[in-house]
Amino acid sequence: MAEKREPLTESYFYILLCLYSGPKHGYGIMQDTAELFGGVVKIGSGTMYGATGNMLKKGWIVETQNPDSNDNRKRLYRITEAGKEVLMTEIERIEKLLGAANSVIDGR
Repeated sequence: MAEKREPLTESYFYILLCLYSGPKHGYGIMQDTAELFGGVVKIGSGTMYGATGNMLKKGWIVETQNPDSNDNRKRLYRITEAGKEVLMTEIERIEKLLGAANSVIDGR
C-alpha cells in the first residue's frame, strides 16, 4: 500500500513541475513558473531557495553540473525519480479533487 503523504505546497509543486522537462537554475525555475501560469504565480528567491534546500534533503531533486558552463556559482537542479513519483502522486490527487468537484457541480 502506498504511503499516505501530505499534499505538496504550491511552491514545491511548481518547482518539481518546472524541473520535469529538464535541469534548471533557480532563476530559470522562477521564470518558468511565471510563464506557465501567465504571471499570476511567482516564486520569490527566498521561497525558491528554501524549497530547493528541503527538496534536496528529501532526495526529490539533486544539484548537477551544467556541461555548457564553466560558472560553478549557479546551482543547477534536476528532478530525481523520487521527485517524479512525488509529482505524479500529487497530480493524481489533484485530478481526484477536480473529479469530485465536477461531480458535485454537474449534479452527478
